[in-house]
This record gives sequence, structure tokens and C-alpha cells, in this order.
Amino acid sequence: MRTAAEVHRPLRLGVLLSGKGRGSNMANLVAATRDGRLHGNVVLVVSTARGAPALERAAALDVPTRLIPADEYPDPLALDRALADALAEAGVDLVCLCGYMRLLGPEFLARFPDRVLNVHPSLLPRFGGKGFYGRRVHEAVIAAGARESGASVHLVDGEYDHGPVLMQEIVPVRPDDTPDTLAERVLAAEHRIYPEAIRRYVASGYQVPPQPWIARTVER
Repeated sequence: MRTAAEVHRPLRLGVLLSGKGRGSNMANLVAATRDGRLHGNVVLVVSTARGAPALERAAALDVPTRLIPADEYPDPLALDRALADALAEAGVDLVCLCGYMRLLGPEFLARFPDRVLNVHPSLLPRFGGKGFYGRRVHEAVIAAGARESGASVHLVDGEYDHGPVLMQEIVPVRPDDTPDTLAERVLAAEHRIYPEAIRRYVASGYQVPPQPWIARTVER
């Protein structure tokens, strides 16, 4: 639950990423704090990947950044500690994964209990878990003949894409879809629901809803 002081002060978001992606979800969260969708600020963006384009993008948006290279921490526990320390030093209230591909361990999650969220490009629990990320998800959706895909925002636990789902948006899979065209529409859904899921989750006092909040369905 939030304290009385937390209810009124701006939310302090930390973003964690590890890949070579463009950082569009990170940039979207920054925009959401500046256009009124979220009452708060992104106070730190941390990457474990050298040369991550998202770090440059964050810096261009005047957001503080930190590089904690994974290759300097062969022990996953030590890496988790370094990440948690950096986020805690920045006074982060809520950690948002935006393309973070590593499994966070119990010590990290204990430092931010029920305060770590992720956005995934499918309707979890379908097409989630180890190895399901990025283009691979959309390829699997099309190969399975699924008629619907979408985006999910969920709490992070000790398994890949496994924690309770907070919010989803359904995206129809079109007969002529390719992984790229489907990815484009799903990414737009991610951008819509990630800030909204954060807003609702914080407003609820960090309570998981009995059923996932469902955003509007994107029509064909």
C-alpha cells in the first residue's frame, strides 16, 4: 500500500533495459510523464548493454542514464545487486522493464516488492516464457494460426513472463500479417497500455486486480 506521502508526490519511475532496441517504450513512458498521462517522472534509465541506443535516446530526452555492463558481472546476483543499488539510490518507486531480457533474481525483487512491471507483446500466458521476445513472439503467433494477439502488462516474478497480468489490449491478427506488420500494431498497443496500467496500479495502492484490466480492442 502507498503511504499518505506517496499518494500526493510525483511517482519516481526507473526504467531497466538490456537489449539493442530503439527504446520506444522507454520514450513513451517519458512522454507520458510529460503530457499528463502519468503523474511522475522517469528519474533513471539503466542498461546492461554497451552501446544501447535507448541510453542515447534517454539522454537526448534529458533523462539521467546509467550503464551497468553485464559483462563486468559474471555473477547474476552481483549484477542484480548493482542494478538494485542504482535504482534505490535514484529513489525509484516503481521499476519498469522495457526490453530487459535477463531474469531478475529474488534479491532484486525483494528490494522492490510488487514494484517491478514488464510489458510483453502477446496475450499472456500465451506466447510467453523463456525465448519468447521481440520478433520471435510474432512469428510464433502467426505460425500458430492465432486470430488474436496483443500486449500485456504484468508484475515481474521469478519466472519469465509469469507474474500476475494487470492489463491487456487485444489486437486482431490479419490474414495477410507478417511478423513486422503485426509487431507494429502490437507495439502501438504496448504504448497505450503501459502508462495506463502503471497509473491504475499506483492509484489502486499497488493492488493486483482480480481480473486483468482490458483496454479497447483494435479493430481490423
